[in-house]
Amino acid sequence: MSNAPRLTALDALHRSLGATMTDFAGWDMPLRYASERDEHNAVRSKAGLFDLSHMGEITVTGPQAAALLDYALVGNIGGVATGRARYTMICREDGGILDDLIVYRLGDTEYMVVANASNAQIVLDALTERAEGFDAAVRDDRDAYALIAVQGPESPGILKSLTDADLDGLKYYAGLPGTVAGVPALIARTGYTGEDGFELFVEPRHAETLWRALTEAGAPVGLVPCGLSCRDTLRLEAGMPLYGHELTTSLTPFDAGLGRVVKFEKEGDFVGRKALEAAAERAATNPPRKLVGLVAQGRRVPRAGMAVVAGGHVVGEVTSGAPSPTLGKPLAIAYVDAALATPGTEGVGVDIRGTHEPYEVVALPFYKRQK
Repeated sequence: MSNAPRLTALDALHRSLGATMTDFAGWDMPLRYASERDEHNAVRSKAGLFDLSHMGEITVTGPQAAALLDYALVGNIGGVATGRARYTMICREDGGILDDLIVYRLGDTEYMVVANASNAQIVLDALTERAEGFDAAVRDDRDAYALIAVQGPESPGILKSLTDADLDGLKYYAGLPGTVAGVPALIARTGYTGEDGFELFVEPRHAETLWRALTEAGAPVGLVPCGLSCRDTLRLEAGMPLYGHELTTSLTPFDAGLGRVVKFEKEGDFVGRKALEAAAERAATNPPRKLVGLVAQGRRVPRAGMAVVAGGHVVGEVTSGAPSPTLGKPLAIAYVDAALATPGTEGVGVDIRGTHEPYEVVALPFYKRQK
């Protein structure tokens, strides 16, 4: 087994653009091209172009594909209409989160599950194991797709100039097959930035053609290539969880404030149901900690793992932190004791290298785009 990182179909292109590359979940990925602040601001005000080919695509097909996914995942996947997508999670028997996922229903008996890069193999193994006894097949399609995202307020106009697909009729969390710049693609209206935007699943051999066409079409309206660094600050402002930070196997969806994704009303058993029913009750009556936003009153930047303090005691932990280009202040997402989780709570700080920096507790998300 080689330990060399995997390369996306756009690797040579990123290097030709002067990208700073980094190892992310076993892939060599662009961290930034120039200024991460400029890339962030372009997505908020114009448009940004991302290579997300490290994400893990898993296809589930067969007469019982829906039944398998309803058993394997916490969501009601059988209720998803063809052409639509759903945000959901896959949990362990004890309710711990293995990964958060987007599931696209491509046809009556065909689904595409998109897992985080760091968990793709874990999700593939779990689905394969849980498929036993179902008339359904689980297929590893990670090498079958490149994934390019265009995000930001200018993204619909940019994409419209390259496709005759009905983008106006494409709702949020939906996908349709189409042709973009002559390239066959699954066009999905999803994203991880808090902005309107699209994710384009294409064959790897077509990735460079599509990237160049989007770059050319977007140039007049300020589109820039964007790396993982600004993707993180964008999702942080939008209050979106990141696996390994806000979501882990030691937490249930209810601990993360995402209990809404667990559909107890669906028919039949599903993996983790009993443990999650208990977790739902705990969260409703006596939650130990809650996920909140923290806005700095000073300039020092919090980082994951730092302690949240109040009254001289540790009352929580930062899971993500960064300077916010949009708000102009450092932000953090943190789990804090339930008694201190009410927005507006004062007297809360973050221990940054021995100094208790003052923070205000706020509701997530920090940023919501104007519709």
